[in-house]
Amino acid sequence: MPPVTKPSADRYDYVIIGGGSGASGTARRAASYGKKVAVVEATGVLGGCCVKVGCIPKKIMWYAADMADKLRNASGYNYAPIEPKFDWETFKPRRDKYVHNLTDAYARNFGKDGVEYHDGWGRFKDEHTVEVMRHDGSTYELVADYICIATGSRPTIPKEDAVPGAKYGISSDGFFELEKQPKKVVIVGAGYIALELAGVLNALGTETHMAIRYETVLRTFDPMIQNVITDWTEHTGVKIHKKTKVTRVEGTKVGEPVTVYFDSGEVVQADYILWAVGREPVTEDCGLDKVGVKTDPKGNIVVDEWQATNVPHIFAIGDCQGKALLTPVAIAAGRRISNRLFGPAKFKEDKLGYDNIPTVVFSHPPIGTVGLTEPEAHKKYGHENVKIYNAKFKSMFFDFVDDEHKEPTVYKLIVVGEEEKVVGLHMVGAGSDEAVQGFSVAVKMGALKKHFDDTVAIHPT
Repeated sequence: MPPVTKPSADRYDYVIIGGGSGASGTARRAASYGKKVAVVEATGVLGGCCVKVGCIPKKIMWYAADMADKLRNASGYNYAPIEPKFDWETFKPRRDKYVHNLTDAYARNFGKDGVEYHDGWGRFKDEHTVEVMRHDGSTYELVADYICIATGSRPTIPKEDAVPGAKYGISSDGFFELEKQPKKVVIVGAGYIALELAGVLNALGTETHMAIRYETVLRTFDPMIQNVITDWTEHTGVKIHKKTKVTRVEGTKVGEPVTVYFDSGEVVQADYILWAVGREPVTEDCGLDKVGVKTDPKGNIVVDEWQATNVPHIFAIGDCQGKALLTPVAIAAGRRISNRLFGPAKFKEDKLGYDNIPTVVFSHPPIGTVGLTEPEAHKKYGHENVKIYNAKFKSMFFDFVDDEHKEPTVYKLIVVGEEEKVVGLHMVGAGSDEAVQGFSVAVKMGALKKHFDDTVAIHPT
């Protein structure tokens, strides 16, 4: 469905500012209840970060990298030795086409469900009115009973006064714009985006450096996850510069080689420096001050447990509200808003619970986690009430693989109380990304360790 160019009604039931996955989830659910719904998207393409420059193209690149790993291990199964050669230049257009098909599907689904798509920048004019500024500078207004802010976030690039030359770097967005595979890259950051992109580039043959401020990556994850994946990532060839900060970058323009200076005194020359140091909400110039919507010092919109802002009938979901920056979270929260506002009576108390949200990191090997980390469990329940179960082994696949390529598999179960309720589950190793979804249901339902023990295992795995 192409975007509309003017309002089709004097008043809408629901207007969403932003056209990503969360916006789609809440808009289509509201439309399913027969409501008049409009979505305002500024970039000209629906789908948001996840579809365009996030989860989807990232996972495709992870599959490509995982394929390279498996091809290297093929000789262990008596295939002729293979040294994979990845053709980035021909793969990128195929990946982009796949993404384009998905963004088109968003528009088609809007048309099918009766959601209006408005192409322009949305900002509040008053508490019930959103002004849409089109790309030619013309404007019109959408008046609504309820408004939801779903404007997402963008990668953070350090300020020039903090890191001179930072402007010569790219972000995760820029990674997906690369037409050719770089030979050498410096990635700054220790979070899951930094780790995932480092793993992809390294597996595909790029000399990959990571600059991290502490001893391990994934500092917000369980210590077991941090230690296992940091050690193995180094083992695979990624050069991790620990307790290191970038002090300056020398270059001529984005896309040209750079020289990266570390506070350790070390200097690395590379094709690119990629900043993966966090994300910031897209909440400026949205007219929030005009209607009094509160934000925190970082610009995140402040919401309560119902995703409601301090202004009645205005809500916020997804990255712009700063909690659990995950696509399925935004979708789930958005659908519950629409259920509660427009659905039957059974949904009048519908809201998303932010506890026990599963997370996957597409590292090499992948990570799956749900619930509390060990330090969080100790803090919440007390050391004397927490018990840890650990398991460590090599996946059967690696029994026929050279020792240097035998990926670790490590699991941790965190339980509390005499009944041994499971409050945390952490996995790293082949298949962890898929397995954690099923375990997350059990943890969400309040499973006990006994329930795990009473379940007959599948075999062989």
